[in-house]
Amino acid sequence: MTLVVVLHRTQDLVNIAGVVRSMKNFGLETLRLVAPEEFDTRRIEGIAHGTSDLIKGIQLFDTLDDALADRTFVAGMSARQRAAKRNVCRPAEAATELRQAAAEGDAALLLGPEDRGLSNEALDRCHRVITIPTSDHAALNLAHAFTVMAYELFLLRGDPGFKRPRRGNQPAATRDQLERVFASAREALQAIDFFKTRNPDTVMRTVREVVHRTPLDAREANLLRAMCIEVVRYLERLSSR
Repeated sequence: MTLVVVLHRTQDLVNIAGVVRSMKNFGLETLRLVAPEEFDTRRIEGIAHGTSDLIKGIQLFDTLDDALADRTFVAGMSARQRAAKRNVCRPAEAATELRQAAAEGDAALLLGPEDRGLSNEALDRCHRVITIPTSDHAALNLAHAFTVMAYELFLLRGDPGFKRPRRGNQPAATRDQLERVFASAREALQAIDFFKTRNPDTVMRTVREVVHRTPLDAREANLLRAMCIEVVRYLERLSSR
């Protein structure tokens, strides 16, 4: 049970390398090439560094039918509007179907060639046709279009590798600590004559809203208060010279 990437009659070796790089980035392992115009493993690795393991596993086929013969579900990518009625879907929806199909059988994601995209004959072999919403200029580079799909598939694994910065073990700022911050902030703004024609109460309510939007921990509250206090002290030192 697998998901393979199939590039049909690619014309530019750089695009193969771009797909290989994205496959490595997002955990896809098997690439099949159907009659590529250019193919040189050393040049591909020279562009997509650190992907030798994936490149060694590239499978070459003479015909698209041969490349798809063992697949139970095929999704092809196309930006072109077709006269024929197709089962068209967006990347996120297609990723869900591809993942399920790969879990239950053998799926393929099909792309290429670069100049005209997949022909109607190639799309006839697809269960789904994936289109990526764009502005009026719909011509996405092949490798870029593939990266969008690879990312959507990666997200479905539930392990995107993103970790939010740790805030440490500091407790949340107490109400008293926050009030001290607001009082010191008001003093600092007053010291630099920020209010001028502004209503101090209105300004401070906005400051409160900003702080409440991102709850502070105790360390952050103390740091903000110390900054405000230092502004006042600095101005006092200047005036005493």
